[in-house]
Amino acid sequence: MIAPDLLYEDEHLLVVNKPAGLLTIPDRSGNKNSLLGLLERRFGKVFVVHRLDRETSGVICFALTEAAHRHLSMQFERHTADKFYLALLDGVLHHDEGEIDKPIGEHPAIPGKMTISNSGKPSLTFYRAVERFRRFTLAEALIKTGRTHQIRVHFQSIGYPLAIDSLYGRRSAFYLSEIKGKSYKSGKYSEEERPIMERTSLHSTRLRVDHPVSGERLEVKADLPKDFAALLNQLRKWNG
Repeated sequence: MIAPDLLYEDEHLLVVNKPAGLLTIPDRSGNKNSLLGLLERRFGKVFVVHRLDRETSGVICFALTEAAHRHLSMQFERHTADKFYLALLDGVLHHDEGEIDKPIGEHPAIPGKMTISNSGKPSLTFYRAVERFRRFTLAEALIKTGRTHQIRVHFQSIGYPLAIDSLYGRRSAFYLSEIKGKSYKSGKYSEEERPIMERTSLHSTRLRVDHPVSGERLEVKADLPKDFAALLNQLRKWNG
């Protein structure tokens, strides 16, 4: 299992760079391998403040005391914590920035899937285009609510699903041949083509919270992981 990078640590809280493919907490189906488990083996009791989807990489914070947990959780509830993500979208965003203010609820027919629903919970996402390619856009999203699959559902709802998203998008993996087109030739003796990236194209890149004791505004950043960075490099080369 990939060990997570510790981005910030003191006696009150931890900020960690979660690898893609690792659960934040054990899931209902009995999978106990999780970021929480790894941290508790090292630090003892750790309190969950917020979560990232299994396939999403990047910045996530945990509390080490009950007081810090209350303080941090309140910031997320009151939307004073700022959570920034980088998302590679399918399609070229036709405007530079915007907001998506649409309620999100559970899908009526598909377990585990969310959807825009009038009876759902209020959900707000701000976004801006960071870099455009011929058929894709790298966008930064700031979410002010923390609904399940919020960014994925919101971008799908405006016609720009994540470039890689098996649940809400058009593909579950990204292959170099898709952007190189006719110029792509796999090696003479190679097996079938391997994907550059085969998980949700979403990375939690920055987190801003008030320190639960000092009150100082903390900003912690996590660089893009190798798979995401490699995909962007190929897009710049072939799809710019």
